Amino acid sequence: MDSEAKNETQPTLPPGFSCPWPEWPEQERAEQLARGAALKWASGIFYRPEQLARLSQYRSREVQRTCSLEARIKSVVQSYLEGVQTGVWQLARALEAVQETHEALSQAHELLQSLAQASKILQPLRERVAQHKQLQVLSQLLPRLQAVPAAVAHTQTLIDAQRLLEAYVSLRELEQLQEETWGALGGLELPVFQGLGLLSEALGQAVEAAAGAAGQLAQEDPALLVAAVRVAEVEARRTTPLGQAPRDWRQRCLQALQTGLEQIHFGTTVLPEPGGLAGWLEGLQVALPAELAIAEALVAPCCPPHYNIVQLWTHTLHSGLRRSLQQLLAGPELGAADAFALLHWALHVYPGKEMMGNLELGPEADVSQLEPLLTLENIEQLEATFVAKVQASVAQWLQKALDGEVAEWGREQEPNTDSSGFYHSPMPAIVLQILAENIRVTNMVSESLQQRVHSMAVSELGTFLRSFSDALIRFSRDHLRGEGLAPHFVPYLLAAFNHQSALSSSLSVLLPDGVASGILAPVEGALDELQRRICRLVLEELQVELQPMFAALPSRRWLSSSELLDRVCEQTSRFCQDFWRVRKPAAQLLLAEAERTVVLQYLRALMQGRLVCRGADERTQAAERLLHDAAQLKELFLGLGLEESVHCAPVLLALRELLNLSDPTLLGLEVAGLRQQFPDVSEDHISALLDLRGDVSREQRQAALSSLQAGPPPSPSTGRRVLFSLVPAPAPSLSSCLPSGPCS
Repeated sequence: MDSEAKNETQPTLPPGFSCPWPEWPEQERAEQLARGAALKWASGIFYRPEQLARLSQYRSREVQRTCSLEARIKSVVQSYLEGVQTGVWQLARALEAVQETHEALSQAHELLQSLAQASKILQPLRERVAQHKQLQVLSQLLPRLQAVPAAVAHTQTLIDAQRLLEAYVSLRELEQLQEETWGALGGLELPVFQGLGLLSEALGQAVEAAAGAAGQLAQEDPALLVAAVRVAEVEARRTTPLGQAPRDWRQRCLQALQTGLEQIHFGTTVLPEPGGLAGWLEGLQVALPAELAIAEALVAPCCPPHYNIVQLWTHTLHSGLRRSLQQLLAGPELGAADAFALLHWALHVYPGKEMMGNLELGPEADVSQLEPLLTLENIEQLEATFVAKVQASVAQWLQKALDGEVAEWGREQEPNTDSSGFYHSPMPAIVLQILAENIRVTNMVSESLQQRVHSMAVSELGTFLRSFSDALIRFSRDHLRGEGLAPHFVPYLLAAFNHQSALSSSLSVLLPDGVASGILAPVEGALDELQRRICRLVLEELQVELQPMFAALPSRRWLSSSELLDRVCEQTSRFCQDFWRVRKPAAQLLLAEAERTVVLQYLRALMQGRLVCRGADERTQAAERLLHDAAQLKELFLGLGLEESVHCAPVLLALRELLNLSDPTLLGLEVAGLRQQFPDVSEDHISALLDLRGDVSREQRQAALSSLQAGPPPSPSTGRRVLFSLVPAPAPSLSSCLPSGPCS
């Protein structure tokens, strides 16, 4: 048994092998290690002779151990063989069971084949039985089926007569009969029921039509509206049979409520034409609250609470209005009036107490969930459109105002005056009124629009001031060239001074509430520049009139007589006689600049070198003439109203001291003192004045000019206005050139 089991456990050798079974290398190595270990152990035990006496004991103990191991191995092998025997027996029993099952299945298959043949034989009989059942059902339902066409026609009549509840009951009876017939006939559709689909659609359309006119029906025929809503609700609670699509009449009813409401107020045909937006919005301002009142008082009681009629009405009207406004903004660009009206209405009127902010609208309206009527992009678009349109209009109006003012400059009469005698024109008031009114009305819309319009107004005012300044320059050039007829050239320039003053004093009307005045700094700078330009044009005219008179100064005639300066003072007085018609402080500025212009002309004439004093008498005479002329100019401008603190004529007294000095060696002190008073005096100016004396040697001139360079720097707080830097000095002659001068 052991040998057989051992043979069975060994695998079959493949062809080509000569040895019965090759030994494993691992097994051979294990045996070698075991022998080596045993030899090592034995050599260690029996190394000493005295231990050989115990050899028999070791031998008997190892024999016992070997017998024990063999017994255990035999027991394991025996247990394994018994398990294999049991498994083989069980496999044999299983094979017998499988063979028996196979035979039973073969017999069942033969029985099934015989039953299939029998079923084919019984199929005609089964079909006859089904036909018999259908005929039996038809015979029972025949009276009801014969009445179906009449019931369909009657139901259609009820629908046409808007008796919706009765029509729905009749339709349901027909549909129930159809369901019974369909089930009894095994899914067979009878032609008599073909019109039920159209009948159902007709009733659905009638419910839709009634819901679409809910607002009108709630006032005229609420029973019809209630009937339509009840039909939709009953149909919504009905369980739809399998195989049939549900009729969602409730959803169609709600959709019809919204569509009908939008068509009434926001149909495409009722969108406003250009320029009619304000009237359209006013109409909505009346119609929408009235519609909400009707919904709350009349429509809501006719509908179930879960319809939320007031909220539905509110959101539908809001959505329709929002969509209409989007269509309107997507069309042609609106005008300024329409853009302003829409912004004001959408941002203030619509959410205000007259409409969606009305306290009578209860919480069921849920207006807090409404989207903004205009998006930020819409508001940006409308504000940009309004500002662009208004800017074009303002520019046109300002240009008209300027053209009207320019047209008056060529009149035969002087400018108009106000009650105080000052030159006056309505142009500044018109300009400011146009700009201020546009800024003021934007306060009704939003702060952003007001800021935009304010920036536009400031920009347009700056453009207007530049245009006004350019017009004054053309007016002056044409007058000087003799190309334009301006009998009252200077008075109209003085009137322009008052225009500038009026604009400057009233500029604050352009400031919105709470805005710092610094935002007007560009315009204030432009007004200051305009004032300087007008002043320059006036002084240019004064120079033109005085230049021929100063051509003879200085001269021997000037030394001996005051006739030349008398003519200058007379002409200056005549020129400045209308300055009192200019409002302060511009009048003082004009007088001060006129006085400085006369003094500059005087200094320019002195610097031309047309006179050289021949002796001490002429120098004394010239000094006295300077003293007299300074007093005469002072008297002239004091009489005209100029404050003494701003006079420039005292420069003549300083020059008098330079001429009146008898000792030329002290000229350095006088030159240093002159520089302290007038820091802008130059070497060329000093040289020209020394030439006027006529008694200064080369060394004295060099010493005087050296003191100009070596003297202490002038005090920064002299308060003197610029004079000498505006007076061109003649080029020095070769005889007066110094080694350190430009000719060295």
